[in-house]
This record gives sequence, structure tokens and C-alpha cells, in this order.
Amino acid sequence: MGLQTKKVNWVLDADIRRFYDTLDQRWLMKFLEHRIADPRVLRLIQKWMKAGVMEAGDHSVSEVGIVQGASASPLLANLYLHYVLDLWVKQWRERKARGEMIVVRFADDSIYGFQHRSDAEQFLSDLRQRLSRFALELHPDKTRLIEFGRFAGQSRAKRGEGKPETFDFLGFTHISGKTRNGRFLLRRHTMRRRMRERLKAVKAELMRRRHQPIQEQGKWIGSVVRGYFAYHAVPTNNRALQTFRSQVERHWLRALRRRSQRHRRLDWKRMRRLSAKWIPWPRTQHPWPNERFHVRTRGKSPVR
Repeated sequence: MGLQTKKVNWVLDADIRRFYDTLDQRWLMKFLEHRIADPRVLRLIQKWMKAGVMEAGDHSVSEVGIVQGASASPLLANLYLHYVLDLWVKQWRERKARGEMIVVRFADDSIYGFQHRSDAEQFLSDLRQRLSRFALELHPDKTRLIEFGRFAGQSRAKRGEGKPETFDFLGFTHISGKTRNGRFLLRRHTMRRRMRERLKAVKAELMRRRHQPIQEQGKWIGSVVRGYFAYHAVPTNNRALQTFRSQVERHWLRALRRRSQRHRRLDWKRMRRLSAKWIPWPRTQHPWPNERFHVRTRGKSPVR
């Protein structure tokens, strides 16, 4: 929403290096003590952190970090970053930012938008210092400051440079695009790497299920595609959704043809009928960001 409507010309794509592995457990317990008064709950959380992990029969315990895939990890990670990052960023924006600034964070992934490049560079320098106080650091290769927004294309064209760079966030590649009228449009496309990984998993599972009745296969495929669309069916992403559906259909055809010699006669005409029955067609399921924001605030500024 902010990239579409605010005066954002620069985007900082910040990635914390090995966040879950380097999180300081002592600082985490101090932050928890600010919120939890019951010492029994604090002891349980501390025991959970000291329990360690079991991998391939080997048990290991670490004095730093938490288990990334554990059920309590997202909650503890968000609480940790609330004190380390969120409160500090709020103060920095109020005290040091000369232009507009937006912040979007989901767990350890965060995006920062700036009106002025000087603000972005100063914030990046201060952010590195802030994280170092808590034994964290930005990934040197994945952290990027790029020119992005409604004026990025014009500025780069004047300098003889190519199209504005893109950045990945929450499974989508964000692109500086234009509408048919030439106005700025933030485009979101499914990340190619994520789509390839998902299709690879679907292909393997279809081969494993290829001897099941077609009805059972169809129900499973339909649930997979609907679940995929439920997250990725955002505006401007219809082409990627259609590609995903087409590839799932192709993988299903190959799996059915591997059932026996007779099933190799399955042609595309019959396959189209099967896919039309079981595989849903893509359609946009999420509103435009500005429409969702307007519904939540009813046209008024949100209360801070």
C-alpha cells in the first residue's frame, strides 16, 4: 500500500543473517520479563530453549538461537524483534527521517521505503549498529538498497540505466510497473524459485499417487491448487497462477500415463475434461491494497 501511494523512491530490502540461529537467549529472557510476571511461565520457556533439537539421532543443545521450525519460535522471534527493531525504528522515523518512510516487517523479513536516498543510507548504517548490540547482523549479499517507485523508471532512464530493480518479499517479486494509462503500478508476481519448488513437490506426490482412483487424485489436486491460489491470487499475478495450473495439469497427465501401457493413450482432449472438473481456474481472490486499507480505515487515517 505504501509503495503505491506514498512518496517512496528507495527501498531497503533488509535480511538478518541466520536470525533464528544467532538470537541471544539472554536478551530474549529479559524481554519476556517485561511482559510475563509469572516466574513459572518464564522457567518453562527457558527449559524449552535449553531442550535442544534431535537431528538424525543426534541431540544438540545450543546457548544461542531458537529452533526455527518449532511452534513457539514465531511468537518468540516477533517479541524479540519488537524490542530490538520495531520500537527503535519508530523512534528513528520520528527523530531522524527528513522525508516519508514506510516499514513492513514479517518475522525476520523486513522492507523499508524512503523518500530520500540520504535517509535510506543513514538508516542502513544505524540499523547495522543497532543489530550488532544484540549479536545480529545483516546478510551482506541479500541486503540491498534499490531505487524503486513511481519515479524510479524516469530517473534511471535519464541516467541511461535499465529498468528499476525488483525485490522479493513474502513469496512475491515486487516490480515497478505501469498501467495502460502510463501511471505507476506496483506489480506482484509469484517468485519463480518458490513456484518451481512447489511444482517439484506436486510432481513427486502425483507420481506416488498415480495408482489411486482418478477421483481421489482429483480431490487432492483440487485442494492443493485452491490452497495455492488462496495465498498467491493477488492482483497483477494472474499469469503466474495460470502457469501454475497448466504445469500441475501437465504433471497429472504424465502421472496418469505412467499407470500402465493402456493409460499412455490418454490424450489432451480427455485430460482437459478431467482438469476442468477437478482443477479450479485462477481468479483474483484478494483486493487491491488501497481497497483493503480503505475498508479498514473507512477513508480516515489509522489511529496511532
